Amino acid sequence: MSADDFFASPPFKPDAALVQLKRSLRELRPLLERGEGFELQGQPVLQLGAQADHLQVRIARKPARSPQWDTRQLRNAAEVRSFIDEVKRRLARWSEE
Repeated sequence: MSADDFFASPPFKPDAALVQLKRSLRELRPLLERGEGFELQGQPVLQLGAQADHLQVRIARKPARSPQWDTRQLRNAAEVRSFIDEVKRRLARWSEE
């Protein structure tokens, strides 16, 4: 084992990360889980999916029946945490509007 292996982050497991992401999003009270996504007041705002090596997520720019989506690929735990923070910011912005 080399010194570089000692400090290497663990491999990203999309399926496990998706379970953890859904659990974190369920704690955000205004969101309701529906299938592979989440809704806010009956309107879709998040869609989640696990691929072979990353998570594919879509977040609405603002709640609507047919929203415009921002798509992201999450490839490590830091990006997942950053995405959760982004969801919290958007929820705060949407509640102000």
